[in-house]
Amino acid sequence: MFSALFYLQFQSAKNRVLVRFRRLKQPKYLLGGIVGAAYFYFYFFRYLFGLPGSNRGVSLPSTAELQALYESVAAGILMIIVILAWVLPHDRAALTFSEAEVDFLFPAPITRRGLIHFKLLRSQAAILFTTLMLMLVTNRFGGKFWIHAAGWWLVLSTLNLHLLGSSFVRTKLLDRGITNTWRRLIVLGLVALTTTAVLIWVRRSMPRFDISQQFDVQVVEDYLQTAVTSGPLPWLLYPFRLMVRPYLARDGHAFALALLPALALMALHYWWVARANVAFEEASVEASRKMAQKIAAARSGQLRNVDRKVKGRRSPFVLGTTGSPLVALLWKNLISAGQIFTPRLWILFAMTAVMFAALLAQFSHNSSLVSAGGIAAAMVVMWSLFIGPQILRQDLRQDLPVADILKMYPIRGWEVALGELLAPVAILTGVQWVLLLVSVALLWSAPTQYLTRPITLAAGLGIALVVPALDVIILQIPNAAVLLFPAWIQTGKERAHGVEVTGQRLIALFAQLLVFLIVLIPASLAFGAVFFIGDRLLGQTFALVLGAAAATVILAIEGGLGVFLLGKLFERLDISAEGSPS
Repeated sequence: MFSALFYLQFQSAKNRVLVRFRRLKQPKYLLGGIVGAAYFYFYFFRYLFGLPGSNRGVSLPSTAELQALYESVAAGILMIIVILAWVLPHDRAALTFSEAEVDFLFPAPITRRGLIHFKLLRSQAAILFTTLMLMLVTNRFGGKFWIHAAGWWLVLSTLNLHLLGSSFVRTKLLDRGITNTWRRLIVLGLVALTTTAVLIWVRRSMPRFDISQQFDVQVVEDYLQTAVTSGPLPWLLYPFRLMVRPYLARDGHAFALALLPALALMALHYWWVARANVAFEEASVEASRKMAQKIAAARSGQLRNVDRKVKGRRSPFVLGTTGSPLVALLWKNLISAGQIFTPRLWILFAMTAVMFAALLAQFSHNSSLVSAGGIAAAMVVMWSLFIGPQILRQDLRQDLPVADILKMYPIRGWEVALGELLAPVAILTGVQWVLLLVSVALLWSAPTQYLTRPITLAAGLGIALVVPALDVIILQIPNAAVLLFPAWIQTGKERAHGVEVTGQRLIALFAQLLVFLIVLIPASLAFGAVFFIGDRLLGQTFALVLGAAAATVILAIEGGLGVFLLGKLFERLDISAEGSPS
């Protein structure tokens, strides 16, 4: 039976790989595959074999003391994950099978232990892929790639076995009348008792930490090393340290010494799971039904709505019976944004952010920390110009599948384009203005030699003027791409995955950055000219505001031209001639 299950998994994996290779016959996937393969080679794979140009820019120190500290911190993270696995879940044990597997395997002459082995064998595909990705990322910081790969595999496999075993125990407790509430209270009680015992030991045995030295990295590091290498903590973390020790081994000899205890711990977990006699078939059938619903919802672009209770909620504003179609499209897309846009949420978010900034500025005695927080908030505003369009997709990328319906309405193309852009622009601008308020409040309370209070206020006002126009332009780029290359852009239909899709996204990202930089050239020249003249006549403070206003006018003109061109592209779009979006 085991050989049949192994054959099934092997053939499924082989077929998935063959499908990806056959897809490369299409030019859109072939070009994406070439770019994606180049990205993985230059950013990851050349570091594995020490190829030319693969010098690591960052390497973590590996002294014995730091190794012990890293080991304890990683063990602590694993312990938290395990505790959450015993506290948070509430369902019975359910091994996830597809509907086809339920139909063929459950009536077959196969024992529960055989189904568990099938589940464990199937989970190894995801574990091996995750291991590969984590190894590629972490190997850039030094170490031997095979040690990292084996270490990650041991950690993920043992953790997977423990999560499965804990679900079996949870089911047995429910069968014996112990509810989820009692289980959580017992686990949390044990955690509270253990934490109390550790805190009592720390208070009695360890010196008091000097809070004035909280920014001294060496002092904090020495204190943590003392805490995790003495007292009860090393014993509490011991099983978890066994799990992470192979990954942190510095050479083959240390890895061999750490491998046997880690394998023994994993074998103990396997024995625990394999010998469990828990009825999970009924829950597994229900889980497979839910999984099938999620797959169907993902393919129809409604993944967020699956298993969600339908309930009425207030619209962002009352839509009149007559008026501009732009307002109707804005209203529709704000509703589509869901919890991202509710007036109450935005008011609470703005009040919390400003109050936090004011309290930090009032009570902090470290002016450099306050100014660093203000600069960080301003940097987030800049980053939002590139991250926001990837998150906020309530525009033509969402409505392309119903473009034929939109084209039937008595609305001009530029009105459709502008109406589709209004919702994400409004949401993104709101986030940016709140962050600007935080930044200005912090920098106002902690002025520096270059960021004086007048300069801070002028710069904040100038950025507030510019960002709405920038948002319009930056959101036009992916919307233009979806009209020009609808087969390349993910539109909420069945999502493709793989190296070639990664390459497609990289191409789109670089193209978006290039177009954005080109569009910024006229606005930058206008800002520079007005600022130069204004600085000579009115001073730097007024020059910043006037320069930002001039740049905003140029960006608004460019945005208007972009909306007009988007409208023309939308009017000429023929979805039937482009094929289904991938």
